[in-house]
Amino acid sequence: MGLADRLKRPEILIAPGVFDGLTAALAESAGFEALYLSGAAVAYTRLGRPDIGLTSVTEMAETMALIADRTALPVIIDADTGFGNALNARRTMTLYERAGASALQVEDQSYPKRCGHLADKSLIAPAEMAGKIAAMADARRSSDTLIVARTDAIAVEGLTAALDRAAAYVEAGADVLFVEAPRSQDELAAVANAFSGRVPLLANMVEGGATPIRSASDLQALGFDIVIFPGGIVRALARTAEDYYASLRAHGSNAPFAERMFDFDGLNARIGTPEMLRLGRRFDGTGHG
Repeated sequence: MGLADRLKRPEILIAPGVFDGLTAALAESAGFEALYLSGAAVAYTRLGRPDIGLTSVTEMAETMALIADRTALPVIIDADTGFGNALNARRTMTLYERAGASALQVEDQSYPKRCGHLADKSLIAPAEMAGKIAAMADARRSSDTLIVARTDAIAVEGLTAALDRAAAYVEAGADVLFVEAPRSQDELAAVANAFSGRVPLLANMVEGGATPIRSASDLQALGFDIVIFPGGIVRALARTAEDYYASLRAHGSNAPFAERMFDFDGLNARIGTPEMLRLGRRFDGTGHG
């Protein structure tokens, strides 16, 4: 089922954050229907750096292509600001769509951007953002590729301005709205009240961020259609990795950590090693498999 068709169903769509083929495969095995490729998660893992606009469009497109090789699930991909002006945003659409993305999320921060839950953000003019959205819509090869318009205006200009910007972005051709970083339950409700039923709404749950954490069912009751958990997997893995390295350094062995990790066969089972070896035997000239 395509992403657009899935959004016609009443149940909220939970899209966990992923950053490579392994996390995509594990999320699919857990039963999720769509994935979210977070620019922050790519910065955290590939660069070991914060989400302040350091990742490039080619790094993101390459990561998207590797994930598309591993799973057929629809992927919502972070396009940051489009990586420049409207022409850059147009090229980003072409690169991401070719790499297998089902939806592109573009935001109205100035370039380079920063994480939506960091302070001191700055914005471009609404008309410039509308031009980026229109350019992306004009460039897409398939109408099934969705444009998710994100505004970061709550922290910069206030809630009313954010709602005004969001409405303008729908007029420009956005298929989904993402009003970033509501600061309270009341602000979440205000976003939903303004747009629910008019256009699909996306909510972003960031552990320790500006928005109060709510469950998917709570967000669905408010009127949201998609909820993403973009960096949760990195925070979970980073905590585990920190503990793992400390244990290995202290003990000189993985034995004390064994209950918290897969063994060799356990990981191979989850990444499909037996199935791939059987597939290889179909083509190795032995006639087995």
